[in-house]
Amino acid sequence: MSAVTFLPNPTEPRGLPGRVHLTMPAEIDFCNAAELLPLVLSEARARGDRLEVLVLDLTATSFMDSQGVRLVNDIRHRLRPGAQVRLVARTEGVASRVLELTGLRRDVPVYDDLAEALAS
Repeated sequence: MSAVTFLPNPTEPRGLPGRVHLTMPAEIDFCNAAELLPLVLSEARARGDRLEVLVLDLTATSFMDSQGVRLVNDIRHRLRPGAQVRLVARTEGVASRVLELTGLRRDVPVYDDLAEALAS
């Protein structure tokens, strides 16, 4: 299955210009991480200089390995200067634990609430 089938259409929340929300797939691993990177970057670059915050929603992600961490890291380093990546993850979820164990949580803000991630 292609990663294209996993990544829903991005949303630009009403009243929050410069913010884009992307729901990530149920699994992020070696099978789809390489395909997800250009899709996410394409959505971010489509906003040009207007993109301030890219929120990657991991609440539906039930499996994530080191490739998911690499994906998030690659995305944040390839965005235009000044644009931020924020993550949303269930506190008790696998994605949250992986972010904690790898230390990525120190570098990328992780929220347990989408509205808070978008508004901050």
